[in-house]
Amino acid sequence: MRPLLDPAALRQLLGQARGSVGQRLASGSATVRRAWRRSLQLRMMTITLLVSGLLVGAFGYLVVELTTRDLLDRAHGDVENEVENGAEYARGQLSIHLQPGDARLPATMLSIVASRSDGRRLVAIVPPPADGLDEVTSWGQPVTGVVSDALVEAVANGDKAWQIVTDTLEPGGEAVTYLAYGAPVPPGWGGPQPFQLYYLVPLTSEVSQANDIRSTVLATGAALVLLLAVVTGLVTRLVVRPVRLAARTAQRLSAGLLDQRMVVQGEDDLALLGASFNQMAESLQRQIVRLEEMSRLQRRFTSDVSHELRTPLTTVRMAADLIFNERGSYPPEVGRSAELLQHELDRFEALLTDLLEISRFDAGFAALDSELTDLVPVVRQAVDRLSAIGARAGTEVQVSLPATAVIAEVDPRRVDRILRNLVENAIEYGEGRPVVVTLAAGVTAAAVTVRDHGVGMRPDDRELVFSRFWRADPSRARQSGGTGLGLSISVEDARLHGGWLQAWGAPGRGCQFRLTLPLRAGDRLVSSPLPLVPGDADPVPADTAPAAGAAPTSAVSPDPGPAGAADPGPPAAERTGAGVGQRSGLGAGG
Repeated sequence: MRPLLDPAALRQLLGQARGSVGQRLASGSATVRRAWRRSLQLRMMTITLLVSGLLVGAFGYLVVELTTRDLLDRAHGDVENEVENGAEYARGQLSIHLQPGDARLPATMLSIVASRSDGRRLVAIVPPPADGLDEVTSWGQPVTGVVSDALVEAVANGDKAWQIVTDTLEPGGEAVTYLAYGAPVPPGWGGPQPFQLYYLVPLTSEVSQANDIRSTVLATGAALVLLLAVVTGLVTRLVVRPVRLAARTAQRLSAGLLDQRMVVQGEDDLALLGASFNQMAESLQRQIVRLEEMSRLQRRFTSDVSHELRTPLTTVRMAADLIFNERGSYPPEVGRSAELLQHELDRFEALLTDLLEISRFDAGFAALDSELTDLVPVVRQAVDRLSAIGARAGTEVQVSLPATAVIAEVDPRRVDRILRNLVENAIEYGEGRPVVVTLAAGVTAAAVTVRDHGVGMRPDDRELVFSRFWRADPSRARQSGGTGLGLSISVEDARLHGGWLQAWGAPGRGCQFRLTLPLRAGDRLVSSPLPLVPGDADPVPADTAPAAGAAPTSAVSPDPGPAGAADPGPPAAERTGAGVGQRSGLGAGG
C-alpha cells in the first residue's frame, strides 16, 4: 500500500510549520519586548504582581503551615490521652493473667479491642512474640500492613511512638489519613516483652479543615494580588497620563505649534508639573517669537543695506575705474593706491553679492534653475578660472575626469560657485602642495571631491567650518580675498539641490571636501560614488571622531576602497552639510 504523503514532502511541510511557528513566536516576543520598553504602566503592574505574589505566597505558606501544625498538635494530644487511658485499662485487664499460656488471654484481648474501639477510632493489640498468640485488630488486618516497622520496633522496645499513615482499610473504600499511636502494655506475669496497643484515629476532620484553610488562603491571596495590580495600574495611570500629555504637548511644540498647553486640574504635584510646563512653553514661545522677529529684522536689514549700497557702490566704481585706467599718468604712489582701491572695490562688490544671496536663502526665496548639464566641462571651467590664483600660490591643480559625459539635472551656476569656493579654499590652505579634483558618477548620483595636502583640520573646529564669516585662525592672511561666506553659500546651494556637502580632515594631513548631487532633481540620496575619506589618508585617532549629528570624518574607515566605490551617505542630520571637521586656519569663505 502506497503512503498518502511522500516522506520528503512531509518533512518539508513539518519544516514550514516549524518556521511559521518560530516566526510567530519571534513576532510575539518582539511585541512583548516593545510593549515592556514603552509602557511604564505595564512594567509597574508586572513588578507589583511579581513582588506581591511572592510576598502573599510566602505569607500564605506560613499561615497554612502553622495552622496545619496546630491542628495536628491538637489531634496528637487528644489521641495521646486516649492511648494512655486505653493502656491503663488494658494493663488492668491483663493483670489477672499470671501465666503466658492462660486460655482466657485471647478472650481478654478481644474484650480490650471491642471496648476501646468505636466508629471513629480503630484499636489493635499485639501479644509478645514468644507467647504464640495472634494479634487482635478491629479492622481485620495485620498491624504491620498499616504501620511501619520502625513504629512496631519502637513500641516493642517499650517506647511510645506515633506516625501519620494513609491507607484503605475498608474494601472498596477511599484512602484515609490516620494518626497511628502505639504504647506498650506490660503483661501480668512480668515478662520482658510487653503487649503492644495501637490506636488508629482518622484525621478526616483535620485534613478537611487544612484543605479549607489552604483554599481560603489561596483564593484570598490571589484576590489580594489582583487587587494590588489593579490599584497599581490605576495609580500608575494617574501618574503616567500627565506625563504622556506632557510628552505629546512637547512634540507639538517641537513641531512648531507654540500655542499648545497642558490642561491643569487640581493643586497637587501633577498639577504643579503641568503649570510649570505651561510656564516653560509660554517662555519659550515668547523667546522664539522674539528671536524670529529679530532674525526677520536682521535679514531685512542685511537685504536693505545690501540694496542701498548698490547705488553708491556703482558711483564709486565708475570713479575708481576712471582713476584706475589713468593710473599711469599719476605718480607711482597714487597709481598703487588706485590699484588697491580697485582690488578692495572688487572684494566689496563680491561681499555685497554674497550678502544678497544669503538674504535670499534666509528668506526662502532662493530658487533652483535646473537643467540637464554635463558636469565634466563645469568642473574643468571652474578649475580653469582659478588657474591664476593657483599659479600665484605655487599650487598645481590636478583634475581627474571620467572619459564619458556625466549628465545631471542641476543648476550649473550654483554648482560652478560651489566648486570655485572649494578649489579656492584648497589652494589657499594647501601650503603649495598639489590639489586634486575628482569627478565620478554612479547610478543615481554624481560626486566631486577636492583634496588638498595642507594644514588640515582641528577636531575642535569641526562644527564651525561652514559658519558665516568664521575663521579658525584670524591672524592668517587671505591670499584670494574671499568674503567669508563662500562655504556657507555652498552648503545652501548643495541643500537646494537635495545633495550633500561634507568635509574630512586631520591636522597636518590635509582635507577633502565632497559634493554629492542626485542625477535627477528631487531624487533622494542614499550613497555617494566617491568616498569621503581619501585613500591616502592615515588612520585618524579615535578622539577626533565627529560630534553627534556631524557628517562622518575620522570615524570613517581609512581604507574606503577605490574611487568610484559606493559609500553610504550620512544620516539625515548630516545631509545639510553642517557639522563637519574643520581645517586649521580655514575661513568660511573662499
